[in-house]
Amino acid sequence: MSVQPDARTVAEQVLDPELPVLTLADLGVLRDVSETDGAVTVTITPTYSGCPALDEMRADLRHKLLDAGYKKVEIRTALSPAWSTDWISDDGRRKLEEHGIAPPQRKAGPVVLNLEPPRQQVRCPRCGSTRTTELSRFSSTACKALRRCDACREPFEHVKEI
Repeated sequence: MSVQPDARTVAEQVLDPELPVLTLADLGVLRDVSETDGAVTVTITPTYSGCPALDEMRADLRHKLLDAGYKKVEIRTALSPAWSTDWISDDGRRKLEEHGIAPPQRKAGPVVLNLEPPRQQVRCPRCGSTRTTELSRFSSTACKALRRCDACREPFEHVKEI
């Protein structure tokens, strides 16, 4: 008889469908995993309430846990407190940079939202220069911007701070 793996360990290995270099745990989306009498309840917080990957996250978590031998799996969504880029783990930030995506900067306190584009220095994940230019506020997903390094001239994506 094989030993069933820990539900948290299984859930922590599920990849983010939009940033598959990160797990849901790296991204800070995985909030809680609890087991009671063979049933598993997983709580996730999407990066934003309209995240198009939310259904895929739920399905991937459910499939991985069912494949691991759990018979009853419930996936809950918690919108409060709202997800923040500060929840991305240090390991997740390292993985983003290693894959050519500039990680978000850590913010102290609330992020001011206004109609002006943010003025910030974003470090190039390839050469390290902070001389970068935003080409588009939106990239392959709404949570990323497209930038170009003025030093090495390479384009790259940047996970926007939320």
